[in-house]
Amino acid sequence: MSQYQESSIRVLKGLEPVKQRPGMYTRTDCPLHIIQEVIDNAADEALGGFGSTIAVTLHTDGSVSVEDEGRGIPVGLHPEEGVSVVELVFTRLHAGGKFDKADGGAYRFSGGLHGVGVSVTNALSTRLEVTSCRDKQVGKLVFSAGDVIEPLVIRPWASGDKKKGTSVRAWPDAKYFDSPALPVAELERLLRSKAVLLKGVKVTLTIEKSGETKTWQFNEGLSGFLKEELLDRELVAPIFTGDLSIDTKADEGFAEGEGAAWALAFTVDGAQVRESYVNLIPTPAGGTHESGLREATFQSVKAFCEMHSLLPKGIKLMAEDIFSRASFVLSAKVLDPQFQGQIKERLNSRDAVKLVATLVRPALDLWLNHHVEDGKRIAELAIKQAQARSRAAQKVEKRKSSSVAILPGKLTDCESTDITLNEVFLVEGDSAGGSAKMGRDKEFQAVLPLRGKVLNAWETDKDRLFANQEIHDISVAIGVDPHNATDNPDLSGLRYGKICILSDADVDGSHIQVLLLTLFYKHFPGLIRNRNVYVARPPLFRVDVPSQGKRAARKIYCLDLAELHAVQDKLAKEGFKEAVIKVSRFKGLGEMNAEQLWETTLNPDTRRLLPVTLGSLDINETNVMMNMLMGRGESQARKGWLEEKGNMVEVDI
Repeated sequence: MSQYQESSIRVLKGLEPVKQRPGMYTRTDCPLHIIQEVIDNAADEALGGFGSTIAVTLHTDGSVSVEDEGRGIPVGLHPEEGVSVVELVFTRLHAGGKFDKADGGAYRFSGGLHGVGVSVTNALSTRLEVTSCRDKQVGKLVFSAGDVIEPLVIRPWASGDKKKGTSVRAWPDAKYFDSPALPVAELERLLRSKAVLLKGVKVTLTIEKSGETKTWQFNEGLSGFLKEELLDRELVAPIFTGDLSIDTKADEGFAEGEGAAWALAFTVDGAQVRESYVNLIPTPAGGTHESGLREATFQSVKAFCEMHSLLPKGIKLMAEDIFSRASFVLSAKVLDPQFQGQIKERLNSRDAVKLVATLVRPALDLWLNHHVEDGKRIAELAIKQAQARSRAAQKVEKRKSSSVAILPGKLTDCESTDITLNEVFLVEGDSAGGSAKMGRDKEFQAVLPLRGKVLNAWETDKDRLFANQEIHDISVAIGVDPHNATDNPDLSGLRYGKICILSDADVDGSHIQVLLLTLFYKHFPGLIRNRNVYVARPPLFRVDVPSQGKRAARKIYCLDLAELHAVQDKLAKEGFKEAVIKVSRFKGLGEMNAEQLWETTLNPDTRRLLPVTLGSLDINETNVMMNMLMGRGESQARKGWLEEKGNMVEVDI
């Protein structure tokens, strides 16, 4: 305790947080992501209609430069901060032009609102040079490790200078990355995707060492790109394309200019091509915009099959039957995109599901009815997938029939026997369990209510586990016996592909999560290695927004306080006064009705579901940490750990 006093508390200023914990802000396996931040800024300029060329150069000294023909970063003094704007952008976290989303804002559509961007590039570079050309002036500024080493110099525009645009040259600092080398193939794919999405914009990559220059420029856009990617595969029907935006007369509750462009194809065999973007940012892990495309495709093809009486008796189409052979490129424009993680690999914005589905569904309905024979071939492909799934499920059931255990009485099971689709929710309490039972999709979702807090099983012997009724019911319901980390467990009896922990978004709910995760880590580690365990994240707040003009009243759910503040800021910019917006806080899952629970937590298209995986620590270090946290005789060690780390957490009590 003598070492923990007032002077022990450090306040990290400027770019120091990035240098201390770079992994919180960017990828640390290689410097590609910090260079991508600069490329994204150039692409945002092109997206806004400013400039038709983006040039990237890999220099022989290990530096990378990015040049655009945009408006150029302003070099004058900021009216409030008293510092040149170009210096502010590169030296302050959460400073940039992308927060102003109002009509006429500098970047109405851009890749997210994290506001760290190029300041992270600057912090993690040994040297960074910025040149901005605008208003017949040229401004240049040089940094080292985030600090200004050559102050801003502004001179009149001269012959040979670019008329407008920004040039950034960065030397990534190798000490922050596992490998200092840029993966050229991945960089090429990134630049090629920018060219695909920015129709008519020329993107070049020059490698000084080899003297090679590559150029990408696509005039056909998404359909040409997808056609090229699927060149050697048999298409069932022509590629379905579209590019639609919300206009001012729309009555869907979306912002003017939001929209989606897509190219969708179905192939008989071969690997699928699936690429998606939000405001030109690649989303390799997909997200809610892909869910909207999936939902629209499923509903359209299903309606087409029903209209033409194509479904054989006893066959029920599911979304995966239709989408399993689909390839697509999807580009969404979203006003305030919410991403998972700073590297923006997955879109989490719930509104994006409805946005994309609203635009794609009518267009695909019309296309199918104008191309009936093509539609029938797509339907036939989906029906074959459904029949194969049905046959596989029957085989599994026959193999299990002689050894099925008696399932727990409180388990509300699902109808499907396909474990790739099935999921079970371990729900805290009977009241929440009741809402979950009513709100679930009974086709593939099961519910197992738990009574109170599960036993801390960290120090419980495997042979004694079944003395606890809750653990016995969990094991029987999922169809897997307890095992050790060193075992090669038999997972053939697994009944659900996803085992989802669903508890309240409060301290008690977090405790229940920890106890269940301890149980799975200690006694069912094979499920974690197999990526079968998930944690559902129900929202903490609901915002009731009244009607406004043609926009109907709506409800917005917020995961936490930060998301609530972001929503309140957005609504304020839309003209809503604070007094007319009602904010409700959920005390627990039991307060939600079935419809709310489905919309926020159970619906695969709109929920937040986190996979549980093993971290970067090796197994011995992880076991030491778990023993300190969950061991009965480790109270002193826990106390010391809490005293040391307690200032790092915000507890919602």
